[in-house]
Amino acid sequence: MINRETIDKIMDTARIEEVVGDFVHLKKRGTSLIGNCPFHGEKTPSFHVSVTKGIYKCFGCGKGGDSVRFIMDHEKYSYPEALKFLANKYNIEVEEAELSPEAAEAQSAKESLYIVSQYAAAFFVKQLWETDEGKGIGLSYFKERGFREDILKKFEVGYSPDVWDALTQNATHAGHKLEFLESTGLSIKNDNGKIYDRFRGRVMFPIHNFTGRIIGFGGRTLKTDKNVPKYLNSPESEIYHKSNVLYGLFHAKKAIRDSDNCYLAEGYADVLSVHQAGIENVVASSGTSLTVEQIKLIGRFTQNITILFDGDAAGIKASLRGLDMILEEGLNVKIVSFPDGHDPDSYMHHVGAGAFKTYLENNRKDFILYKANVLLKDAGDDPIKRAGIIRDIVESIAKIPDQIKASVFIRESSSLLEIEESVLLSELNKIRSGKVKKNFESNQRAHAQSSQPQSYSSGAPEPLGPPDDLWDDNAGPSGYGEPKVDTDEIQEKEIVRLLLAYGHEFVNWDSIDDMYIGSFVMQNLADVEFENQLCKSIIDYYKSEIDNGRLPTANHFIKHEDRDIADLAITLSTSEYALSENWLNKHLIYVKDESMNLKATILGGIFHLKKRKVDRILTNLLKEIKEEKDADNQMILMQRYSVIKGVEREINKFLGSVIVK
Repeated sequence: MINRETIDKIMDTARIEEVVGDFVHLKKRGTSLIGNCPFHGEKTPSFHVSVTKGIYKCFGCGKGGDSVRFIMDHEKYSYPEALKFLANKYNIEVEEAELSPEAAEAQSAKESLYIVSQYAAAFFVKQLWETDEGKGIGLSYFKERGFREDILKKFEVGYSPDVWDALTQNATHAGHKLEFLESTGLSIKNDNGKIYDRFRGRVMFPIHNFTGRIIGFGGRTLKTDKNVPKYLNSPESEIYHKSNVLYGLFHAKKAIRDSDNCYLAEGYADVLSVHQAGIENVVASSGTSLTVEQIKLIGRFTQNITILFDGDAAGIKASLRGLDMILEEGLNVKIVSFPDGHDPDSYMHHVGAGAFKTYLENNRKDFILYKANVLLKDAGDDPIKRAGIIRDIVESIAKIPDQIKASVFIRESSSLLEIEESVLLSELNKIRSGKVKKNFESNQRAHAQSSQPQSYSSGAPEPLGPPDDLWDDNAGPSGYGEPKVDTDEIQEKEIVRLLLAYGHEFVNWDSIDDMYIGSFVMQNLADVEFENQLCKSIIDYYKSEIDNGRLPTANHFIKHEDRDIADLAITLSTSEYALSENWLNKHLIYVKDESMNLKATILGGIFHLKKRKVDRILTNLLKEIKEEKDADNQMILMQRYSVIKGVEREINKFLGSVIVK
């Protein structure tokens, strides 16, 4: 268990913009940062990071929290694992108290998969560099292909001996459990109970996760036996999900962000070769066809992907069919294809690093136009084939959510395809309309079969929003988007919001002076009982802290160990929209916000809650009066009603309400 002092140090050191920025491409807007949410699919950013508050909040899916919560949600880590992750990032030594045997076992199970994977990687590296078999077979293979030693060591490339159970025997003798070797797929048990190594006689490419930990392997055989698969990859495990991983991303992420472009290659060796040419912003799809998750992973760092195609016409055509999903995610796609018979690896070693880099810079082509050129070569003058290709091109353009980009491609395609722009636009609109109708009908059917509300996402381009400089998130919410309910929840949440936002500020109103707003609010609501349990928990704690001479901050509740309390505090501390200072100055429009008139804001919050409570008392009294049979008791209730009605009038007088007498 990590001690409190270490936790506090981690919390104080971690900067939300740095932690989130490692995973999400953030842009400044007003006083906050925005980006596409990593927790749900979206094309218009609704994910906000507040540097001053040290929190993130997505107004699309509702996820929010601090640096630790982000790592827990994003990496699926436990609380201690997330703390250790941040401690490692900021070079903080972790001091731990001793765990119970049960807790230690539960915590160490997943960690053991990482440990055994790292052990295997070190074993493979040692085999490559220090054994006769490794040097004679594995290392000679890499040297023959022109790879430098520094590149091989950078990517921790290794060699697995051509022996049935070399790794299994070595790892178990070193104290690693067989169950973890099997769980990671490093060892396999056959039907007869015999254990053997998965990667025998192969050069090994360890696969790192985003933070640099080894989670799996790719192994290439050096044998010519056609019955042996050329490449073999680790199976899915608790720590390795291949559709969510890009080979080389750990080494490439900074270069991708700096260059605002990501080269996407096919194989492990391609990544090594491109790195050797001095180009570090390159990744590969890690032994699988490109997935939407991998595209989104790239999209966190850049909106620009350049795909490196082998010089194989048949392979190019097959690959083109699967790339529309990149356009659908709103990313810009360019293509570089290599001369026939070459892939990035072979071409780099053929022409050298300098010429290779120049080739990449001079041969990038837009995906749509590249696709049109490739397909038209086969069509010749056949009108049927040309019509099919034209429809195929327009289908791809229809995937682009940005209407301006789509319009530009329609215009350029019109010239290339020698067909009227209006015809292409007509076809584009047909495709989009059909897709909207199809999705709508599908959602209607799903809605009819379920009582749950459905999301009607058309997949069509989203409507234009307000100018980017119009909005800022540095203001309190004007509402919570909740349905009207017959409770005091909205008013209670407003009080909690005001305490979180202004509780630490001083009151300086007329005769009231030298008092914190938090204390003032608590004094004026001392006789009010909160109904919402989360609000009540926050208010009760707030009261107890004030009674002990302390004033809790919003940060205390945002970082609360109770996830529900933390989520409420984050929701009430953030707002998606507020007029930004740039917009106000630019257009000479000045609007007072609540902080400019705190007296009215705070008193309004207090009296609205009291009014709600009084209204409820009056409603209950009326019911009691009607049901009471005894005349004397009924008179007492009516007198009480009259007194409370007078209180209501005073509250309404302050609030400016019109009461019908």
